[in-house]
Amino acid sequence: MELRDIEIFLTLAEELHFGRTAERMRLTTARISQSIKKQERDLGGPLFERNSRTVRLTPLGRQLRDELQPISLALRDVMRRARAAATGVTATLRIGMTNGNGHDLRPYWDTFRARHPQWELRFRHAPFVDPFRGLRRGDVDVLVTWLPIAEPDLVMGPVLFSDARVLAVAVDHPLAARPSVTVESIADFQHSGSTSVPDYWESAFVPSHTPGGRPIERGPLVTSADEVLTLVSTGEIVNVFPAHSARYLARPDVLWLPLTGMERFSFGLVWRGEAENDVIRALAAVVRDLT
Repeated sequence: MELRDIEIFLTLAEELHFGRTAERMRLTTARISQSIKKQERDLGGPLFERNSRTVRLTPLGRQLRDELQPISLALRDVMRRARAAATGVTATLRIGMTNGNGHDLRPYWDTFRARHPQWELRFRHAPFVDPFRGLRRGDVDVLVTWLPIAEPDLVMGPVLFSDARVLAVAVDHPLAARPSVTVESIADFQHSGSTSVPDYWESAFVPSHTPGGRPIERGPLVTSADEVLTLVSTGEIVNVFPAHSARYLARPDVLWLPLTGMERFSFGLVWRGEAENDVIRALAAVVRDLT
């Protein structure tokens, strides 16, 4: 089995969807299908059960995934270190970001690079669905996200910034004519819901009840900010966002109203406790020095 085929198999084993796997691998769905069929022929058995609606691992597929994952992670780490060493970089810190205002945080990144030119920073978007998966499987070393975090295997580091809350509404929504809205008034409308998200973490973004005890109803399940804003623009939901979203996610069919009666968001660094190292500690020190 070639390395590319291993990557295809492991990605499909995670996504369980040929289209998403092809998009993530930047290949065609036909190429993904051909690779899996070839692997199944070579191994002598099916790796996936698939029909028009679902894709599931077979027992053979689960065994292969469990045995290949640690090998693949170790090999990627070896190659990453070799590439870095070839350019004079001795370590790379991969930062996942659930927030959308990375440009505002440039002073932290620039200061880190000035202090530690031998270490490289790389950034990637981190989804809010299953938010800590990237940390736990080793895709990123540090996560920038809203706080608090109460996961026993994760360390909640220093706060990077705090942000006021705003409410996203459609331009023709009943609330659109108001200069601002209170937290009590948002209980009259549906908000988006999420899967694979800790309840306490979701409640830190949008609480389940207002301070007055009114329930805040969750509506359609979403997986991205684009999905949220599409539902907002049609008037199906309203949704709480950090205030920086009004600048970075601006669109003509959505208004951003100041939201009163709620604490500001705090965003900070989070990392896996057992993976903490000198590079992570150095970034945390930069953040503490600049805040």
